[in-house]
Amino acid sequence: MSNLSKSLGERAERCVAQLRESVSEFKNVCYANSLGAESMVLTDLIWGSVPEIEIFSIDTGRLYPETYELIERLQKRYGRALRIYYPEASDVEDWVGKNGINGFRDGVNQRHGCCSVRKVEPFRRAVAGRGAWVSGIRRGQSAGRALAAPVAWDAAYGLHKISPLLDWSEDDIWEYIRKKRLPYNSLHDSGFPSIGCAPCTRAVQPGEDKRAGRWWWERGESRECGLHPRQALPARSKTS
Repeated sequence: MSNLSKSLGERAERCVAQLRESVSEFKNVCYANSLGAESMVLTDLIWGSVPEIEIFSIDTGRLYPETYELIERLQKRYGRALRIYYPEASDVEDWVGKNGINGFRDGVNQRHGCCSVRKVEPFRRAVAGRGAWVSGIRRGQSAGRALAAPVAWDAAYGLHKISPLLDWSEDDIWEYIRKKRLPYNSLHDSGFPSIGCAPCTRAVQPGEDKRAGRWWWERGESRECGLHPRQALPARSKTS
């Protein structure tokens, strides 16, 4: 891994080894590219070293313009097409008709319903028949994600989930991006550590949690889209 520090180069090599092992074991493996900073690392590793893993992304219909620009830059850099899945138009029409164009802000159930229509359902189609899917989650992103395993059975979708970046730090991610001069979403330079749908993502303020910009009007424990089921956190001692 040229240009990388020895420790990060070794970490990247272990990641590639895990991806290759997943292909060997599970055969039909895909990567669900969320187009965040972690995704730039995994895209580079997969298209550079494990191209048999298909990369796809989901266009919910509410993405930032900067995200579409990033897709174009990625495809030009690697000379490959990112497969895009879209929500079913009739499902979106029905949901908006019942809840309103921005009805996801009316309650957690409404927001989860919107995520289900725009993101979870197309994701389910994308992974149907696969042996495993690759995720870019890291332990440092949230208390729930800290409990994730590198390889786990994903009962919600009926296949294995591979998380090769679990033990990478945010500094590791950005060192890799900068040393390799990878494209990334320009919103990261404006205080967006995490970028999803435009109405549901904002920049975070100094001192805020990194996930504070996602669905900021909700309580922290509800702030997942449904692709990564929330992990049950250990009960806190009454004396703690």
